[in-house]
Amino acid sequence: MSANGFTRMSIYGINLDLFSSSPIVILKVEEENRYLPIWIGQQEARSILMKLQNQEFSRPLTHDLAVNLVSELGGTMESVTVTQLKDSTFFASISLEMDGRTMEIDSRPSDAIALAVRSGAAIFAADSVIEEAAVAFEEAMEDTPEDEVVDKFKDWMNQITPEDFRER
Repeated sequence: MSANGFTRMSIYGINLDLFSSSPIVILKVEEENRYLPIWIGQQEARSILMKLQNQEFSRPLTHDLAVNLVSELGGTMESVTVTQLKDSTFFASISLEMDGRTMEIDSRPSDAIALAVRSGAAIFAADSVIEEAAVAFEEAMEDTPEDEVVDKFKDWMNQITPEDFRER
């Protein structure tokens, strides 16, 4: 964990919840084997995946447009943070730097992550959110036998529902 109450995260991937057919973005605690799953919408999942797969379009999509607007106005997206989990809903904020001023903008985690992958902004999560909602593995998922990873996620998913971790 971090000293300031927030931990750096990376995007581990996007999976599909087989029970609800809802996409799940999985954030990984850097330097640890803990993963934070957040159920997101189809459009946001598609937007994140397209950028992660370096797909380019002739016209800017919505998240591309938002990053372009900030840039053209002289600002930069410094970071995005999953700030809290309240009443089974994740909350996030986007930290913008503009004209020497830092602004925090309320956001859904999926939109914040989609913007982060486009702008290169760092992704963080509040330590309290990680403590409450992260799934831990003894070793990195890449080093864990696939059947063990599947079993661990199945056990975890049998205990929760999408409503436990929806976003707004």
